[in-house]
Parts: sequence; structure tokens; C-alpha cells
Amino acid sequence: MTQDNTGNVHVLPELPYEQNALEPVISAKTIGFHYGKHHQTYVNNLNKLIAGTDLEKKSLEDVVISTYGSADQAGIFNNAAQVWNHTFYWHCLSPKGGGEPPALLKQKIEASFGSFDTFKKKLLNAAVTQFGSGWAWLVLDGDKLKVTRTANADLPLAQNQKPLLTIDVWEHAYYLDYQNRRPDYVQAVLDKLVNWEFVARNLES
Repeated sequence: MTQDNTGNVHVLPELPYEQNALEPVISAKTIGFHYGKHHQTYVNNLNKLIAGTDLEKKSLEDVVISTYGSADQAGIFNNAAQVWNHTFYWHCLSPKGGGEPPALLKQKIEASFGSFDTFKKKLLNAAVTQFGSGWAWLVLDGDKLKVTRTANADLPLAQNQKPLLTIDVWEHAYYLDYQNRRPDYVQAVLDKLVNWEFVARNLES
């Protein structure tokens, strides 16, 4: 289990790029608040909530799974899931992203959705129509790819689905750059930032 020099079990992972690397689609200011404040707060809250409990000995994924659906552990689940979701989300983005997926992934997408463009429209729709805060996902469910969405901290990992790609549609992910224009943010991420190599590795692993 990773610990920092204060003994905390969970630590804020490093971004896979510089905070200004996703500009102009996502500004360094947004990353600074989103990663440096929001993501860090989830990590801090999680460490406080599990201190002195058996959950300190569990991996982040195990904490998420073991607290899912438990009313008296909702605070732990929400913070653990948000740590996981955000860490995953950062890796779904790349300054060299966008374009089309690698051939095998694209074939799988076309087999599941009919075409790559149809898939992008479905994911865009899932992200835009998620009421309030949440996430839009591409998941592997059994042997088929599906687009889904979750509210707040919920995630496919807790529903026996394998996450391949996510787009964060909490307002703090885009409001400084796009205000209420969530569709513009999602479209720009899909067109210019999606790290298809990471998505392909998730499918193969």
C-alpha cells in the first residue's frame, strides 16, 4: 500500500502531463482547481474517513467495492470512488489525443455501435443528458462495449462492468472554460483529447 511521508494510505497520483498540456481545450486554471483542489480533497477526506479502520489495509478498488451500496459508509464510498474516477479520467486524456482509435479497438467499437461516429454521438449524448453531476463511460459489459452514465461518484467498477473511457461532467470539470456549455466541452474532449491508446490498453488488459 502506498503511503506518503505523513503516513496517509492514499496519495494524490501525479498527472500524466503538465497542468497546461491540455490547453486550449482544458485550461491550466481548470486543471489547477480540478486536480489540485477537488481531487486532492477527495484523497484527504478518504484518508480521514478510513483512519483506524480495517479499510486502511485495502486497496482503493477494494474500498470502492466493499462500501458500494452501504448507507452507513456512503461518505467513504463517495470519496474513494471519486479518487478512482478522477485518476482514471486524467489518463483518458492526452495532449496528443483525439482522432481515431487503434484498429482493433475501432473494430470493436464498430461491431458494438455500427460506426465510430455513432459511438461518439452516443457518448456525447450520455454526457450531455446526465442530469446534474456525474460521468459518461465507455465500458466492457461481458463481451460487448456499451455507453453508460453514472451520477455523482457512482462508477461501472461497482457494477461488474470494466471501465474503458470516461468523461467527467461535474461542473468543476469545465465551468471555468465553458460555463454552461457542457456539449462544447464534451465535443472538444472527444475530438481532441481522448487518449485512445489508454482506452485500447484497458480493453486488452
